[in-house]
Amino acid sequence: MELEDIYRRDLNLLIALRVLIEEGSVSKAAQRLNLSQSAMSRVLGRLRVLLDDPLFTRQGQHLIPTQKALDFDQSLTQPLENIRDILSPQEFEPKACRQKFTIATTDYAMQTILPFALPRIYQEAPNLQLELVPLQHNNLAHQLTTQGADIAICRPTYSVAPLHSDILGKVSVFCLLSSNHPLANVELTLDDYLNSRHAMIAISDGVKALIDEALSDYPSPNLVLRSYHLEAALAVMDTLPLIVTVPADLAYLVAKRYNLVIKQLPFNLTPFDYSLIWHSRCDHSASQQWLRGVLKQECGKLISERIKVMGIE
Repeated sequence: MELEDIYRRDLNLLIALRVLIEEGSVSKAAQRLNLSQSAMSRVLGRLRVLLDDPLFTRQGQHLIPTQKALDFDQSLTQPLENIRDILSPQEFEPKACRQKFTIATTDYAMQTILPFALPRIYQEAPNLQLELVPLQHNNLAHQLTTQGADIAICRPTYSVAPLHSDILGKVSVFCLLSSNHPLANVELTLDDYLNSRHAMIAISDGVKALIDEALSDYPSPNLVLRSYHLEAALAVMDTLPLIVTVPADLAYLVAKRYNLVIKQLPFNLTPFDYSLIWHSRCDHSASQQWLRGVLKQECGKLISERIKVMGIE
């Protein structure tokens, strides 16, 4: 039987069959299903037509199911239990979760934010799977729908409506210099910044656009290197005096690892929001709500702590 043929049948009648067998009485079944006795009798008549069987014989006031009625009822047991499970509210249990989640994220978030949430995620849900994919800023809605990503972590560069979003925290911007840079031990001025050579990396997540906007009334900084990976800039910083401008917490991590000097920007640049973004198809999923909650708590806490450490509140 095709799905459209099943759709044309009144499947509520099958629930009525189960209740009639359990109660053994038209009147009791009617009371349980909140029907009048005459309406319940009509239901029984429709059941007999649907299943092509008398279904019950009467013994006094009690209905005795036929063998075919019992066979039908036995066949209904598992489907009815499945439907009951589907329609019953269920609490999400992370430890039992074996779901795969796809997170679209920038390199910046993958290196500086997300790793600090992973231990808690796997501690609470040791059997889940995560797939991290490169975020597509200009194709975000498509990535969160037809491409199947569940969550994006990024700095929104435009209005993401009608997608949903939640701010993780604010991220500022710092400069990185090698310890032997001529400006390493002096205060960085705006003239110094404008007259120095610069490197920019894709991981900076739109920082260049923010800087260009903030410096729109000044000559453009001398950008001599633009690279997808931070390592390309780090490889030449000891031999070429460069300023690399990156999100502040990335600067904090990299400076400790490579013995670099951090400088505050010599001009005003408003810290930007870093956000979780998701499609409405994931909004009410208990597992998705749990994952977003963990990311919000752990990543948001991390960003807040770094802001305090770096004195950029």
